[in-house]
Amino acid sequence: MPKHFLMCRPEHFTVEYAINPWMHPEAGADRDVAIRQWEGLKSTYESLGHQVSLIDPVEGLPDMVFAANGALVVDGRAYGARFAFPERGPEGPAYLRWFAERGYPVLEPEHVNEGEGDFLTLDEVVLAGTGFRTNVAAHLEAQEFVGRPVVSLTLVDPRFYHLDTALFPLDGRNVCYYPDAFSEGSRRVLARMFPDAVLASAADAEVLGLNAVSDGTHVVINYEAADLQLELKRRGYEPVPVDLSELRKAGGGPKCCTLEIRGDN
Repeated sequence: MPKHFLMCRPEHFTVEYAINPWMHPEAGADRDVAIRQWEGLKSTYESLGHQVSLIDPVEGLPDMVFAANGALVVDGRAYGARFAFPERGPEGPAYLRWFAERGYPVLEPEHVNEGEGDFLTLDEVVLAGTGFRTNVAAHLEAQEFVGRPVVSLTLVDPRFYHLDTALFPLDGRNVCYYPDAFSEGSRRVLARMFPDAVLASAADAEVLGLNAVSDGTHVVINYEAADLQLELKRRGYEPVPVDLSELRKAGGGPKCCTLEIRGDN
């Protein structure tokens, strides 16, 4: 089933501050390479039949390319982001304004959360991460607004600071995840909810192989996650490898660049 994605071209991409373990300002980043890799990701989605809308990049917001963090959109309702770090603060209002201008019901959040970075939607529930960027109170706030059960999961490894770096939905009922990114209790929750989940290795997690986007058939995934691609094939999915190595210098992969719009207005 075709999906609708919102993306932001990395016109102003750079690594000029460090707010996660992937970022090293002294090493810098190549904006032109990042743009080429991003264009490749956008073309991949379009070749798979998905719709891509664009939000205008804002100068001075180098991480705005990571559109997933900008909101959570469920059933045509947009729950906004309130970023944990001031460097990214203006992104939340920019994304929420995009949805409001197009007639989506929106909620400006009271609680710190980073959109689909920490909220991943399945058919019946929304999985929500906490531990580094999103306050548990935001899980309750989102549940009230979108009207779907929200299940809280605690992240414990700072390399996997958002839920979407440690888990992705394979379809509406199953997931793939890296167990060691989660607290013991959250691992038990995931094992109970998803007994047939695909489990990723440390090697695949460490190249942000879990920061992937699945449409239920195709899985757009960082090309370096080789073992995970083989396992996905074994399970009947079709991996679609992409190279986002330049954007990974800021801690981002395919999912980070991709905000799914569910239930178009």
